Amino acid sequence: MKIIAVIGSPRGMQGNTGRLLEEVLAGAGEAGADTEILSLATLNVKPCVACDVCHRTGVCHIKDDYEAIKEKLLACDGFILASPNYIVSISAQMKAFFDRCNGLIHCQTLEGKYAAVVETSGGGEDKFVLNYMERFAQLLGASSVGGVGSHTSGARTFPEEEALFAHAAQLGRELCRCIEEKRTFPNQQIFRDNIKARMMTLVEMMRDDWIFERDCWATKSTD
Repeated sequence: MKIIAVIGSPRGMQGNTGRLLEEVLAGAGEAGADTEILSLATLNVKPCVACDVCHRTGVCHIKDDYEAIKEKLLACDGFILASPNYIVSISAQMKAFFDRCNGLIHCQTLEGKYAAVVETSGGGEDKFVLNYMERFAQLLGASSVGGVGSHTSGARTFPEEEALFAHAAQLGRELCRCIEEKRTFPNQQIFRDNIKARMMTLVEMMRDDWIFERDCWATKSTD
C-alpha cells in the first residue's frame, strides 16, 4: 500500500509540523505502508493563474512540480496533508497547492482514496485548520480518517508529547486499516454526495469551456 504525505511547511521536515508528521508516518510504516514525503519547501508549486488551460486539456500548463505531485496522488492508496497553522489557516505553500487541485475536485478524482491530516501551531486554533484540511480532502472525493494537531512548547517539542505522539502513530495505523478494509464513513457520505452533485452541475453549466471535466464525467457515467 502506498501513502503520500504532502507537507506545506516552509521548513520541510525540519520544523514542528515535520516532527509530528514523522510519528504519523512511523505508525503507517509499522502497519506495512510504503510512504513517501513530498515537501513543498523543496518542490516548486506556483499559484494558480486562472488561465483555464487545465479545464480544456486536463493538464496545467505552468511548468513546475504540480503535475508530478498530481500523478503520485492518483497512484497512491492514501495521502496525508500536513501544514503549520499560519494565522488560523494553512501555509501559503499548501494553499497554492490546494488551489491547483481544482480539476481533481471538479471530477472527484480521488474518490475511493483515504486521507489523514496533520497540523501544528504556535498558539492554538488547531481544530479549525484540521477541519479545513479534512474538508479539502473530502472535496477531492477522498474519505477522511481524522487528524492530529497541537500547539508547540518549543522547537520540535510539544506539551503532553508522549500522548500526542501515540495519537499520531495510531492515526498512521488507522489510515492503513481503512485502506485495507475499504472502510466507509456514512457520516461523510451526505457531504460527498452533495459535493458530487454540485460538481456535476457546475461542469454541465461550463460544458462548452470545461471540455476535460465534461468528458471526465461522461466517462464516469459509462463505467
